[in-house]
Amino acid sequence: MQPDIGPRLRSMRQQNGLSQRALAKRSGISNATISLIESRKLNPSVAVLKKILDGVPSDLSSFFAEENPTPEPAVFRSDDLVEIARGKISYKQVGRNLSGKNIQILHELYAPGASTGKVTLHHGGQEGGVVIRGHCELTLDGERFVLGPGDAYYFDSSRPHRFRNVGSEECEIVSACSPPSV
Repeated sequence: MQPDIGPRLRSMRQQNGLSQRALAKRSGISNATISLIESRKLNPSVAVLKKILDGVPSDLSSFFAEENPTPEPAVFRSDDLVEIARGKISYKQVGRNLSGKNIQILHELYAPGASTGKVTLHHGGQEGGVVIRGHCELTLDGERFVLGPGDAYYFDSSRPHRFRNVGSEECEIVSACSPPSV
């Protein structure tokens, strides 16, 4: 399931009484970029969307949560995972509504050369993951680590970080973040 980011962003912005210009000023993302996203002409990177949502303020989990959630099952089949990013990077989240949840679990796929963006990510909480296949470069506080199958990471998410597939094949990671954020 791929949510429609543009209309969701417009609705959230309007519910918070913000103009595109006001949100641009609060988030540090240009008014033109916000306009393109809302009009479905631009699909933002995860880092850009996170910066925009920080200006609302909101987080990615709340942004992608269903308006009227139904009780969630205990088991999720692969088709039940919620696609919160699609393209060169795919993030599939276990569970639809993470409101009130303590952890976010993701199945991540990075195409060769794909990265979370030039802007480093940082947010409250902790995150960890295990590389299932492929090779991923984790940049953490400016230091680079190349991780392969079976390698893992765990760090305080307030530290600036980004991920990049440095291999020639797709990189697959299963990760967790507490509290939910990506």
